[in-house]
Amino acid sequence: MGLNVSLTNSSLMALIILGCVGLFFVLSTRKKSLVPSRCQLICEGFYNFVSKMLDDNIPHSNMKFAPIVFSLFVFIIFCNLFGMIPYSFTVTSHLAVTMVFASVVFFTVVGIGVAKNGLAYFAHFAPKGIPAVIVPLMFVIEFFSFLVRPFTLSVRLAANMTAGHTVLKVIAGFVAPMALFGFVPLLFLSVLTAFEIFIALLQAYIFSLLTCLYINEAYSH
Repeated sequence: MGLNVSLTNSSLMALIILGCVGLFFVLSTRKKSLVPSRCQLICEGFYNFVSKMLDDNIPHSNMKFAPIVFSLFVFIIFCNLFGMIPYSFTVTSHLAVTMVFASVVFFTVVGIGVAKNGLAYFAHFAPKGIPAVIVPLMFVIEFFSFLVRPFTLSVRLAANMTAGHTVLKVIAGFVAPMALFGFVPLLFLSVLTAFEIFIALLQAYIFSLLTCLYINEAYSH
């Protein structure tokens, strides 16, 4: 049939991360207590952070969308951080992977908008009150800007992960050859690694925040 179903580095690493995330949350919340353990504290921290994000950006019925936002936020964070481990693979540096995440968000938003408003949801592509002569032009512009959302979501995440890891690899290549002055690139590499960890967390937050904004736009239309 010509269908290639081989397991790639990206899909293999995604499965490993998914297993690690699931195992971490199951073991951390299996024996819940009033005085939480460190792992339970991390899980509760994830939940409280996402819950606050939902409260701030989806004022009405926000917990309906907690599963998708929480899942995306946690999985993207783990994918980004696993990519920082030497000899591992950064799943979110592949545009095909981030495009899947963005497509899930896109079709979820469309589904919510149509389910709540029917076909009237698409009326926001031509806002009321504008002259009739420019309605077709406005519709095309708004519709195109709506369609590029999954591309901007996916490219932003993939580009940041690729660029940061590329710079880290380049700087790391200067540490060994500069034996006498290797501490200079090593120091810079340490600072850059800390910054890259911050970027990994930030990009997961930005992706989840934009997901909340898009859902709120569709839900409250």
